[in-house]
Amino acid sequence: MICYNPFAFVPMVVTLTTAIVYLAIFIPVIVIHETVPSAPKNPTVYRGLNLTEAWLDLAELTNGYHPYNSRRNDEVRDWLLRRIAGILDHNRVQYSSESDPKSQLKEVSTVGQQAQEPTYPDHVESITLDHDELRARSSSPTAVIFNDLVANYTASALTKPGETKRRLGISTYFEGNNIIVYIRGAEDEEGEWWKSTKPSTKTKHGKGGVMVNAHFDSVSSGYGATDNGVGVITALQLVKYFTTEGNTPKRGVVALFNNGEEDGLYGAKAFLSHPMASFVHTFLNLEGAGGGGRSTMFRATDTEVARAYGKARHPFGTVVANDGFSLGVIRSETDYIVFRAEGYRGVDVAFWEPRSVYHTDEDDTKHTSIDSVWHMLSASVETMKYLTSRTNEFVGPRGDNDEKKVENGRGTPGVWFDLFGQVLAVFRLRSLFAWSLAILISSPLILILITLLLVRQDKYYLFSGEIEKEGLDDHVVSLQGWRGFSRFPITLIVSGAITTGAAFLLRKINPLIIYSSQYSVWAMSMSLFFCLFWFLMAGSNFVRPSALHRTYAFIWMFSIGWILLVAATVFEDRLKIGSSYMFVIYESAVFLATLIALCELFALPTKSSVVESSREEQENQAGIAAVPRSDALIYDGNSPNGHDESGAAEATETTPLFGGNNHRSAIGATFSRGYHRSTTANLDGAEDNSHGKHHAFGNEQTWSEKLPAWTWLLQFLLIGPFTLIIIGQVGLFLVAGLAQTGTDGSPLLLPYLAVALFSILLVLPITPFMHRVTHQIPTFLFLVFVGTLIYNLSAFPFSTNARYKAYFQQTVDLESGINRVYLIGLEEYIRDIISFVPSASGQTISCDKKPTIRDGVVFCSYEGPAPKVVDNVKDGVPPEKAFHDWLTYNVTRLEGQNKATFHISGLETKACIMRFDEPFSAFSVEGAAPSDGKWPDVPETGSDQIKLWHRDWNREWVVDVEWPVSDGKKPGEEGRNGRVVCLWSDHNYPGVIPALDEVKRYAPKWTSVVKSMDGLVEGSKPFVV
Repeated sequence: MICYNPFAFVPMVVTLTTAIVYLAIFIPVIVIHETVPSAPKNPTVYRGLNLTEAWLDLAELTNGYHPYNSRRNDEVRDWLLRRIAGILDHNRVQYSSESDPKSQLKEVSTVGQQAQEPTYPDHVESITLDHDELRARSSSPTAVIFNDLVANYTASALTKPGETKRRLGISTYFEGNNIIVYIRGAEDEEGEWWKSTKPSTKTKHGKGGVMVNAHFDSVSSGYGATDNGVGVITALQLVKYFTTEGNTPKRGVVALFNNGEEDGLYGAKAFLSHPMASFVHTFLNLEGAGGGGRSTMFRATDTEVARAYGKARHPFGTVVANDGFSLGVIRSETDYIVFRAEGYRGVDVAFWEPRSVYHTDEDDTKHTSIDSVWHMLSASVETMKYLTSRTNEFVGPRGDNDEKKVENGRGTPGVWFDLFGQVLAVFRLRSLFAWSLAILISSPLILILITLLLVRQDKYYLFSGEIEKEGLDDHVVSLQGWRGFSRFPITLIVSGAITTGAAFLLRKINPLIIYSSQYSVWAMSMSLFFCLFWFLMAGSNFVRPSALHRTYAFIWMFSIGWILLVAATVFEDRLKIGSSYMFVIYESAVFLATLIALCELFALPTKSSVVESSREEQENQAGIAAVPRSDALIYDGNSPNGHDESGAAEATETTPLFGGNNHRSAIGATFSRGYHRSTTANLDGAEDNSHGKHHAFGNEQTWSEKLPAWTWLLQFLLIGPFTLIIIGQVGLFLVAGLAQTGTDGSPLLLPYLAVALFSILLVLPITPFMHRVTHQIPTFLFLVFVGTLIYNLSAFPFSTNARYKAYFQQTVDLESGINRVYLIGLEEYIRDIISFVPSASGQTISCDKKPTIRDGVVFCSYEGPAPKVVDNVKDGVPPEKAFHDWLTYNVTRLEGQNKATFHISGLETKACIMRFDEPFSAFSVEGAAPSDGKWPDVPETGSDQIKLWHRDWNREWVVDVEWPVSDGKKPGEEGRNGRVVCLWSDHNYPGVIPALDEVKRYAPKWTSVVKSMDGLVEGSKPFVV
């Protein structure tokens, strides 16, 4: 076809346009997802920040494993105290340090000192407040360092509420040792108001302040660079920033360096008993749930605080993650939930991927980057500036109506998503709900109105069949308006089912290939759906061409989308789920495209005129047929049997002018008329050699010749680019978070289903135009599908860049000396790993499921080398000889009561556990703070564990325990039994845990070994009361 319109709905234009648009969107979306914005060359872009200094701090912080129960954790804590004091000294501010009711005030002289010249980026707004004025308040230090060695908390919680596998609680007593830095705001009260006993929070705390929180403990198997070293050095830099001249905040800043997050969010819970807790009204929580990359806004309590994060230079995040936590799809938690439950309003910013590095020995500075540090740091500065400067926001009655806390107003549920990591779209959930309702109500009414107008003008060709022309005996004209009606839903169902089936195939054959090869799975799924859809659509168009093909496709897309939008709107209203913004945007675009498709029909002639033209054409052809041809003068064409050679009966006045032996006329093409065309050409959309300004494409209905040739492009631009950006970003975000969760017991099928679903959603924008795409694209994609299918089914799923996680723990019976090494994970790979471990050679490896501890995995065990976590034997003496001294306890039973007192001591540990075979009903720990009702007591079903955490080494616990009286029994007639367990988590020195050293040394390169429980080693003794 010679095409004079570069926007015409013809194969070559459609193919090139759609290919260019898809590539132009997919390439930057993937690049942005995989890369991190570069850190500036100037390390002091913000006055008061120093990126180079932050990077050096990260190296110091991550110089060893530092879980709460380790000596290295104490060293990190001491370093933080020195570092904070050094920052305040450098900034020459007056500050005090408090670790008890008495405080020491430190004044810094500024005589003879010159402030460093500030530097600002063009768009950074400085807060100009006289620094000398702040330091002039002799009675009100600019900053206060709280060395909290007092706070503790006692609580109980059901481990799996609502599940029948475990209905008993786990109780905890924890002694915190957080570090809290208070930076006085320009509008904060003077004096040491936190020491006041006045009941009025307004008198004590004014308008409240903003907290930044970061836990400084790591897991026992990871150095904690991104979990949570980057968060800690970001908080340090924020302390430096807000105490730098010219950066004094309007509202006070609280920097919480909490200790004990990894084992149960303990540090954040202990903070809530500190006086500063009642001053906080908003917060920024910094975390790590991946190994680097971009930090993302995991969650936000409401629209208003989400806007604060939106001020970041490169915001990254979507409300889909927030809803994932709310619905329980994402099971891990951060300190955010502690602060949210307290009534604070804030955001949760964390690293998201790769999960294969999370909690491993690769979570170090070598495997993160200064770019990642800058991404979190720059976002945190802008977020905190917004929250501290908006003194007219976050005011008014609290959402929880707690008058003992500072007022922070009531937030509104929000919706947010980023666009190319450059801007964050934020709006209220009620706005989305109103938008959804508007589309649900108005869109079908508008389409019905357009339909009625088309019917009234006799131009509604959809669903038009045979029309009998008055005045023409037995003459019936078929407009073929039904042609193409059922293609889209059938094709969608078939293609979608096969694509989903491929997901099940991968789950069955190679269930973890997505762990290391996400894009291979994406390519397979998308190419499969595209090829299937193209083959069925192009084949249908080849057999029965239809000018209404595109219109019917949009009608089906709109109808299906409308039904889904009904469900999404219910979720928005009832469950406060904002993730439906994708479907609202999608349905809005499809509605507009469908509206254009219907409006196109106004350009067509009336159906009655088409029938009239058909009658005139038949009469003209009849007149032409009546004129004898030259060859008829020589041969009459009759055969000896009285019929012509074609086998047709002799024509009479009742014989139709054309169309065979029936009395019907078809307006358009038939398969018999075009059977001789090239199959490839037809699958490419049919040849079209007509060069007139208006003509029907190929062999489509002749009445379609006046359909606009360019409106398809407007439709594609409506449903294509923006929806591809939104859905593409969410798809990559979700799959990246899910792809590497299979090794920890999460459902293996879920990431494949997510890929299949988003593959379908990403291809859908092109499906109404699919029959015009030339065969080169699906041919190429078919080869892609074949190659990726073979790879995905046969490739080994792990590599040195995406290592399998095996969970480690060693248990020791301190009386018998027997130890068991547990490697936990998927049995196929765990047995393979154990086969490389020398000490396990020749042993019978037993693998059992323990769903009450961890679902979806098996616990494989063998006898390993004895641990040496307590150095109480001489060289050459087996450590088993000293096991008995590692843990001592004494139990005293109260006569005539179901009560007992335990005295428990452990060497070289700050953590022990009491495990009961049957539940207890109450407990108390000597030295515990009185209960204020903040934390739940032992649940009605009882608890069967008490976790005990000291802030100091080698201290004794004194625990009183009470258990219920059973039916038919009297107090004192029943006892309890169980085990006292102590934990050791320090793996900074070789030879301390030889079994772990051995596994890490001999395990395959595609394996990483991470901690399974609170302790790498558990030593226990039985007790009977």
